[in-house]
Amino acid sequence: GYFTAQNNSGREVAITGVHADACGMLMMHQSSNKGGMSGMDMVDKVTVPPGGTVKFAPAGYHLMCEQPRMKIGATVPVSFSLSNGTTVVVAFQVRHAAGK
Repeated sequence: GYFTAQNNSGREVAITGVHADACGMLMMHQSSNKGGMSGMDMVDKVTVPPGGTVKFAPAGYHLMCEQPRMKIGATVPVSFSLSNGTTVVVAFQVRHAAGK
């Protein structure tokens, strides 16, 4: 999953968890390139600075859905747990890997 996380507060906030019923497991990952080898690692949190943004995009942070139960064109609610104790639910449109 790709998106831009925006923090409109004056305090640092971290995304500490993600959940979607349409995924057997939903995780936050970060892509990397180490010595010419591409890879990705699961991350426990992604910090968004006060008044700032963090992009979840190819070759960077992204959401990884394992055991998906969704169809292209569907809308899937994703719950984001934040370090300030709140939960934000965002509707994602399911697209083909090519973005269509």
